[in-house]
This record gives sequence, structure tokens and C-alpha cells, in this order.
Amino acid sequence: MWKLAQPWWEFILRALLVYGFLLVTLRLTGKRQVGQLSPFDFVLLLVLSNAVQNSMNAGDNTVGAGFILVATLLAVNGFMSWLTWRSKRAEILLDGRPQILVHNGQLDEAMLASERITRHELMAAVRQAGVSDVADVRVAILETNGRINVIAKPPAP
Repeated sequence: MWKLAQPWWEFILRALLVYGFLLVTLRLTGKRQVGQLSPFDFVLLLVLSNAVQNSMNAGDNTVGAGFILVATLLAVNGFMSWLTWRSKRAEILLDGRPQILVHNGQLDEAMLASERITRHELMAAVRQAGVSDVADVRVAILETNGRINVIAKPPAP
């Protein structure tokens, strides 16, 4: 139960490698993947966690190995949060920048395509903001957390 099959430092190294790999690959898939989980995205995350389990624990299912992995993942996650809070450059690199999807009623089709956001997803956010037409949107912004914030144009006098 407590006797590790691998040296303790190997679990830490494995956890750091897998964390880094997942961070980079999920960051490359775009903000929408993290902020607005569809059922497919949720299933993907579950399968990813199962897929990387053995690469982290090297087949060692002891309690000690689990504790080391959990402590390592929590520590590196805390460090990444601190780093993005402390450094604007790290925040931009890791979290990205907000992207303008609609400006003064004009859709930015290239930005929608690059962020892989469908018109249906955009319109759902527009409707949720109480606006029925994109032409009535002053700005729609894809935030770094994956949420789309919509600000309506002021009503005509």
C-alpha cells in the first residue's frame, strides 16, 4: 500500500511533464474548449484524464504515489496561478487575450473561424444578453476563460 515501485522524484517529474503537455495542447485547442464544455468536450476531458493516468503513475497504484501526484499537480497549478497573477507576459502566454468577435454590429468572421466558434454559439450568447440581432451588438468579446460577453448598442433616442 505504501511501498513505491518508482523513486518519489520520478512521480513528480512525470506529473510535471504530463501537466505541461496537457496545458500546451489544451491551450492550442482554443479558449472555447475550456470555457464552454459541450458534451463532446467533457467526454474528451474524461478520456484524457484516463489516458494520462498511467504515464504519471508508471503503473504504481500505491497510496503514496497518489499522494505525491496530487501534491505535485496542486503545487504546479498553484504556481501557474501565481505566475499568471504576477506576470502579464505569462498571463498572455498561458491564458491568451480577449478577442473581439463583434464590433458595432459587424461580425469578425476570421476571428470566429480562428477561435472555432460557430454562429449558433455566438447567437446563443447574444440572445442570452437580451439582444435579438447581431446588428444591435456594440461589442461581443471572447474572454480568456472561454465566456462570450455581449454589450448591446444603446437604444436610439
